[in-house]
Amino acid sequence: MEQGSAREGARPAYASGAFPYAPGNARMPENRMPQGRAPQDRVPEQARGRQGDEGQARGEHTHSEPPAPRAVQRHSVRGQILDALRAALVDGELVPGQVYSAPALGARFGVSATPVREAMQRLAVEGAVEVVPNRGFRVTERGPRELAELAEVRALIEVPVMLSLARTVPAHRWSVLRPLAEATVAAAAVGDRAAYAESDRAFHRAVLTLSGNEQLVTVADELHRRSQWRLVAGPVTRRAELLADAAEHTALLDALIAQDLTVVQALVREHFNGADR
Repeated sequence: MEQGSAREGARPAYASGAFPYAPGNARMPENRMPQGRAPQDRVPEQARGRQGDEGQARGEHTHSEPPAPRAVQRHSVRGQILDALRAALVDGELVPGQVYSAPALGARFGVSATPVREAMQRLAVEGAVEVVPNRGFRVTERGPRELAELAEVRALIEVPVMLSLARTVPAHRWSVLRPLAEATVAAAAVGDRAAYAESDRAFHRAVLTLSGNEQLVTVADELHRRSQWRLVAGPVTRRAELLADAAEHTALLDALIAQDLTVVQALVREHFNGADR
């Protein structure tokens, strides 16, 4: 169910080696600004050279060639790029330990370096990447131990909450979450790891939201997101295993509707025990 390690199986709908992106195929013209962005969003080539955050002027080697170009067509350019970069972290398109430059990534997205740099700064705050002075951003290298620790903390938070909800939430409120559970199965069926990661977190958020504790939902979602980043090395999870993880969502929902506390506890604990595979 969790996305901590690299997955294999059917490739996502987008081309092999390419970043995921939101709908929209037209590349932004070179001489046009994205709607709603300030003029300073576009960074002239000479200004990029002066910034020196990619190390090119120093002759340092930087892994700055991401996969194929991706066009962005959304009101919030930074928001779309942030979503695409997060999906790339899950799908392994951004490789742990590699350094990526904002101008090079921006060229692939068809935008200036500024929204890419802003999105990368946000990922740095989340711990997904680290700033490398005069070069760019290095994807954080994570091992199985960190993933296991995240799973343990998540279990400590979510297991008692779900057991409490199973005792008090009426069946009809659980039933409305059925489409979210089914969305995880659909994403797993086509091997779309990025879509699965989003649908997985959406299901957990919806369940925990029923507690009425917004702080709990925020903390749990952040831990969940971090657990989905790719490991430096580890066992490859087959698509069949991803499908089995997704099936746990529907089984858990059935147990919650039936208020079967024994099954709920067993399923949730198994869910987190499998998170560090």
